[in-house]
Amino acid sequence: MRRTAMAVAMAGLASVAAAPVYALELEVHGSLDLRVAQPADETSWTQGGLGKTRFGGGGDAASDDALSGRAALTAAIQMTPALLATTSLQYQPELERQFDVLEGFVRYRPVSTTPWRWSAKAGAFFPPVSQEHDGLAWSTTRTLTPSAVNTWVGEELRIFGAELHVEHRGRQGTLDARAAVFFKNDPAGELLASRGWALGDIATGIDGSLRQPDVHAPVARAPVPMRFRPFVEMDDRPGFYGVLGWQPSSQRRFTALYYDNHADLAESVRYSGRTLRAWRTYFWNLGGEQRFGEWALLAQAMHGSTIFEPVPGRLRLDTDFNAGYLMLAREEGAWQPALRVDLFQTRQRPAALTPPLSEHGNALTLALNWRPSDAVRLTGEVLRIDSSRNQRRLDELDARQVDVQVQLGLRLFF
Repeated sequence: MRRTAMAVAMAGLASVAAAPVYALELEVHGSLDLRVAQPADETSWTQGGLGKTRFGGGGDAASDDALSGRAALTAAIQMTPALLATTSLQYQPELERQFDVLEGFVRYRPVSTTPWRWSAKAGAFFPPVSQEHDGLAWSTTRTLTPSAVNTWVGEELRIFGAELHVEHRGRQGTLDARAAVFFKNDPAGELLASRGWALGDIATGIDGSLRQPDVHAPVARAPVPMRFRPFVEMDDRPGFYGVLGWQPSSQRRFTALYYDNHADLAESVRYSGRTLRAWRTYFWNLGGEQRFGEWALLAQAMHGSTIFEPVPGRLRLDTDFNAGYLMLAREEGAWQPALRVDLFQTRQRPAALTPPLSEHGNALTLALNWRPSDAVRLTGEVLRIDSSRNQRRLDELDARQVDVQVQLGLRLFF
């Protein structure tokens, strides 16, 4: 009996010793982004103005805004072959909270041996809207400045929730679908209504706040500088989004997304000396990408509306918004030029209310990247934005302004 027990024990120990043990794999990557700029004349939104560029101010104010930078760090832990945890951190000097977390989530994706594959993730992450942000820590790779659409995504949208992703890989292509539920995005849309579209590469951290135009503060009965946090839960009911994607080949891809934060317009909280209300924001986003050898053609369009009730049940304000871009970029070789054209528009309803917050405009971005190695990227960029917004008259400016910004950026990766 003892020999049998000993044999069983030894066999058990041998099987444990022979069982595969998965070692944790940790990967850490970082970047340093240094900028020098010739700012636009109009005061930037980062300084409480209505300018559409990241760098702006004119006169003496511009000199203070001509140098900037960003540092980012991404860490990923492969805990098992199917389980991954990742987080991205940033240092952004233009933000009130300079050190912050951009996203952090856990993803489960089991190994698939069939045409079907699924995954799920939970935490805080960006919605799958942008086609431009395919770099480290949600950064762009073709230009320094993202489009108007994806600038806004980085400012006001973040998913605090869970997403399920299912895909089928067939002979004619890959079809995939995503669905997510989330919380903490109830004020999203306020900046788009009060300031309008802008073009800049500043993404809000998950505990960050945004500055709104100083000229809007008296209307909101708020102190200057007027700030708000886009990631706040007010009504304890979830928002959702759904995505369909079709990739017939490695050279072509199409996506369609619908987003609705499902906010209760009757809810509000006190923040930074004022009442911060819930905004019901919903939109469609369509995207497409076509590759031609070394070149890629990208297109994206967004249509939606953001609604709030300053007097719940009695006064309702709607802001319809539309924006899109077309980009041509070279993605191989040491020299990689990119050209992008943006169109954007907002329309306030009722239109007779003051201050007038509707706008329309266009932007042209020309960038040239030099990539001598994977660790270095030098980019020169010229951005011209032509926009009309009657709200500028409250600042004693012409409604139409042309903002021109020139940047030189050095990005180092490790």
